[in-house]
Amino acid sequence: MKILLLNGPNLNLLGNREPDIYGSKTLKDIEGELESLFASKSHTLHSFQSNHEGQLIDFLHDNRDAGYAIINPGGLTHTSVSLRDAFSGTAVPFIEVHISNIHAREEFRHHSFLSSIAAGVIVGCGIQGYHLAADLVIKRLEA
Repeated sequence: MKILLLNGPNLNLLGNREPDIYGSKTLKDIEGELESLFASKSHTLHSFQSNHEGQLIDFLHDNRDAGYAIINPGGLTHTSVSLRDAFSGTAVPFIEVHISNIHAREEFRHHSFLSSIAAGVIVGCGIQGYHLAADLVIKRLEA
């Protein structure tokens, strides 16, 4: 089954950006780890990162046959009705992931346009949140 991993603005800077909050692993490290995990269960991971909202939406539209998605929308979490509409329109189930605890940060980060339509939300678990999401996706697909 095709699984999507989408990462929004600034997540290309993982490993360099505020390592005290986001850790030292790069996005490529995370993608490689998840790709291996999904391959071991006969699933194919398709990863995409963009700093541009429309490119993320286009990627989702182009891959609407996916069985599941994991997304860290970055700052688009708090601003993007269009990304929410893309998930609603494609009906791809997804897990929303945030490396930091967005509820313990600035007030403007407390609201997510995606959470209410997500199959699950994982916040504040660091990079491990991606692995927790992947495990959850695998269990749900096997159920």
